[in-house]
Amino acid sequence: MAIPMTRMMVPHARPSLHLSHPILPNSGRVDFLCRCAPSELQPLRPELSLFVGIHAIPHPDKVEKGGEDAFFVSSYRGGVMAVADGVSGWAEQDVDPSLFSKELMANAFRLVDDEEVRYDPGFLIDKAHTATTSRGSATIILAMLEEVGILKISNVGDCGLKLLREGQIIFATTPQEHYFDCPYQLSSEGSAQTYLDASFSIVEVEKGDVIVMGSDGLFDNVFDHEIVSIVTKHTDVTESSRLLAEVASNHSRDPEFESPYALEARAKGFDVPLWKKVLGKKLTGGKLDDVTVIIAKVVSS
Repeated sequence: MAIPMTRMMVPHARPSLHLSHPILPNSGRVDFLCRCAPSELQPLRPELSLFVGIHAIPHPDKVEKGGEDAFFVSSYRGGVMAVADGVSGWAEQDVDPSLFSKELMANAFRLVDDEEVRYDPGFLIDKAHTATTSRGSATIILAMLEEVGILKISNVGDCGLKLLREGQIIFATTPQEHYFDCPYQLSSEGSAQTYLDASFSIVEVEKGDVIVMGSDGLFDNVFDHEIVSIVTKHTDVTESSRLLAEVASNHSRDPEFESPYALEARAKGFDVPLWKKVLGKKLTGGKLDDVTVIIAKVVSS
């Protein structure tokens, strides 16, 4: 569903956004509804903001609770958006992995205009993490757009962001991991990473640029050329976010698909047993996971 991100003209106003996330029965999807109230003031000069479409498809076994990904979008200033992916390993300790990621995102949304954050994604991650009391851990990516066209990105783990201009990817974040399939993560435990371990990027954007943000369920299952093809052919952010999420979900269920995840696994030395190799087999298939896709088009306010 498309979410118009209207720039807030009052510098320290609360973000005028309402968020709900009902689970649609029998659909296997989670739809989110956000409404941004437009400012009554007019900008003195053209500035940039975001027009956003979002689509989320939970892991087939986690549809009932809506999956373990969480996200938020805010119309504050040029626009703020983030995705957090709850680490599923906590389920082995009878902890719901979705609670940490959801609370982390709720805290980030609440604190987005906090004066101590100073519109800095690293500081916002820090304050949101500190305020989160649920047990668990999550990867996170958070991006803030300055109205003058500066995109600030902070990332802990393997959620990702790609910036497209005129049909080409001109910037992409790099996943952070301790070893294969074990990403950096914020946690309720003191031994994990903090905002100080985050990667930080500053990118200049232009009107017409497209930002693709998502959990690893997107990037583990969809190649760059597929992302470019869908975003280029379907300029409506509602449609492109839905199509990307569906492609990722379909690939994740295909045991024969040569996914980015399978290619990386083989490159890191993970493969089928030797006797299967003798028969000409190799490790293939997507990675079954929650999929969250946010597509944002840079527009004039």
